[in-house]
Amino acid sequence: MLYVSGMLLAMQDLNQNGYESLGITPDFLNGSPLNGNRDGQIVVNRVANYLQLKQIPEDKRQLMLSSFNEISKDVDRDKPTKLDKEVAKYINGLASANKQIFTFIYENIYKSIDGMAGTLDIMGEMYSEFLKYALGDGKEIGIVLTPPYVTKMMTQILNVNQNSRVMDLATGSAGFLIASMEEMINDAEKGRKGSEAANKKVKEIKERQLLGVELNAEMFTLAATNMILRGDGSSNIQKGNTFDTPANLYQNFQADRLLLNPPFSFEENGMPFIAFGLDKMQKGGLGAIIIQDSAGSGKAVKTNQLMLTKHTLVASIKMPVDLFMPMAGVQTSIYVFKVGTAHDFDVPVKFIDFRNDGYKRTKRSLQEIDAPTKRYMDILKIYKAGKAAKNLQADWNLDEIYLEDQITDSGADWNFDQHKKIDTKPTFDDFRKTVADYLAWEVDQILKSEDFVGK
Repeated sequence: MLYVSGMLLAMQDLNQNGYESLGITPDFLNGSPLNGNRDGQIVVNRVANYLQLKQIPEDKRQLMLSSFNEISKDVDRDKPTKLDKEVAKYINGLASANKQIFTFIYENIYKSIDGMAGTLDIMGEMYSEFLKYALGDGKEIGIVLTPPYVTKMMTQILNVNQNSRVMDLATGSAGFLIASMEEMINDAEKGRKGSEAANKKVKEIKERQLLGVELNAEMFTLAATNMILRGDGSSNIQKGNTFDTPANLYQNFQADRLLLNPPFSFEENGMPFIAFGLDKMQKGGLGAIIIQDSAGSGKAVKTNQLMLTKHTLVASIKMPVDLFMPMAGVQTSIYVFKVGTAHDFDVPVKFIDFRNDGYKRTKRSLQEIDAPTKRYMDILKIYKAGKAAKNLQADWNLDEIYLEDQITDSGADWNFDQHKKIDTKPTFDDFRKTVADYLAWEVDQILKSEDFVGK
């Protein structure tokens, strides 16, 4: 991940404040054994210069470079060696492993993208797609990453627009911030794309209306790179412990939208992250968290009860059991909150069963089996209008998947299945099936009997 991230940055041209700097190409890497001129060092030095020219603050630059230095640490990767078949057509003779990797990325990714309009946006799309596969479910580094179609849905549920101020206090690879930035830019450019006013607003969105905090150094580097490759929304990506960050960070930012997928291993499944975030937001703002079901059914009672004294639970959306495959056992829900008003227990909460989102997930693939694109569009209408939702594109039984019900102040009854009333009265079809099953079993026993001699 760090190789691809660093090398992509090293390839970028930059024209800033009247100073033009060209990215490096494979020709810059010659397999020199001299310290300071090794191939990996050339890549890292270019990344350092690029970040400086981008005016990334010194502390962030050093944090990112401490991760990117992995590219130059192993001297053996800078020694000329036999070519891999994937790059043999691009290089003559021997080349270092670092040059071979750089050449592969340059020829197959950078050159293709560089010839397109909107280079950085396409580069950002590619990078996000790469992270999705490279990180998988994030299990190896203890981070579970939210699929992009879910981050998009959650930004739309919160009605993120060009004037929103969005924060994520467990940023990961910046998936929620990227999804929010796209929604905000689309809104800002609606009907006026390319105009001076639109361009000014887009710049403001990227520089001032997104805030991310991430503790893991590697994920911080990937998130900052992700935002840089999107045209630089990296200004407000902070490295640090969410709960120890200076209070003025949040006071100055004035967030009105919060999106979160906290570390599930944190106390109370990670629920304190959203409690902390909601307390730092403007009154009337909206927050959404995707988290283990158990956080809403007893594992986070202390935090949940406190939250209800200050904020309103608006909706609970049950997500597919296999959403985080291959971690298939992680059962999750999305909880949506309104900031700054204590929960009114006489007002019902919206409960939605979205276990059938149209996808089937395996360890190797994501399969479309039941119109997932339509379902993710429909869920927004169902969230807004409930059973009165119209012009739905997929096949739904709204009586089965939507209900409104009150919660108690226990903080332990926030999940769909706790409110869905199941009719246990047997029907004639139930009786007929039970009798049929019994008769089939009885016949099977007769056929297996030792004293049965007929054909």
